Amino acid sequence: MTDTRSEGRIDRRYSDAERPPSDWADAERALVDAELYWFTSVRADGRPHVAPMVGVWHDGAFHFSTAAREQKWKNMASNDRVAVTTGTNTWNEGLDVVLEGQVQRVTEPAALQRIAETYAAKYGESWAFAVLEDGFDQGDGTVTDVFRVEADKVIAFAKDPHGQTTFRFG
Repeated sequence: MTDTRSEGRIDRRYSDAERPPSDWADAERALVDAELYWFTSVRADGRPHVAPMVGVWHDGAFHFSTAAREQKWKNMASNDRVAVTTGTNTWNEGLDVVLEGQVQRVTEPAALQRIAETYAAKYGESWAFAVLEDGFDQGDGTVTDVFRVEADKVIAFAKDPHGQTTFRFG
């Protein structure tokens, strides 16, 4: 992946005249610090599916886990393009971020261990996963697969003054 994050472009159609482009560091900080994300996937019949979820920004990508019985897992089996959204849900303060990308399943044990450690550091012991051969045991007998979403595009929506900055990858 070619890194063009520092070259975010502001879209003047949706931005106040005095607003400079957002910095990638601010967008990435929003992805790191968020407690909750909104995950959007597409059902096999084309209808969208949106669900709140926890996740972690680790090693330059968004990571999450889900069980095969869940709708988002089923959706990703037929369409691996997703969006992850987080922000403040306010009009005049904060930064909202939308990440668009492609999911990839993570199965390498060392990578899973690092992701599990990132979850525990962020959310505490209630999110301390046992690492299995190719996923997580959530402690209640539920086994989940772990996924990574590498960004193709990230849009940062700044407020006060308002500005829409797009970062492209690839």
